[in-house]
Amino acid sequence: MSATRLMLVVAALAVAAGTAFAQAKREDVKAEAASAAKAGQTKGGEATTAPPAKITATKPRAEVKSEAAAAAKAGQTKGGEGTTGPAAKTQATKARAEVKAEAAAATKAGATKGGEGEPGKK
Repeated sequence: MSATRLMLVVAALAVAAGTAFAQAKREDVKAEAASAAKAGQTKGGEATTAPPAKITATKPRAEVKSEAAAAAKAGQTKGGEGTTGPAAKTQATKARAEVKAEAAAATKAGATKGGEGEPGKK
């Protein structure tokens, strides 16, 4: 019998604690936030309705662009950093005709693997 009573007491305490720690209603939270904002008690950036301050540049755009162009010309930028133009073409070490002649010779000698070198043949 005492175990049943103990369980009932624990259950009653759990229900009472649940109502004590229940979340406030949305309207209550909004009203509290509005009064705190009106009183100036909020932290910076928290619950403000004013637009954020405009960030101003320290240098004019033309100056920044000229510095970037000079750095790119001097090769001081990392690969792909700040480049807007087409990528520079790499020069092949062999002429196209020479590569084709080597491939044809390898195919004729049977040095290529199956399916490699000649389209349509497997």
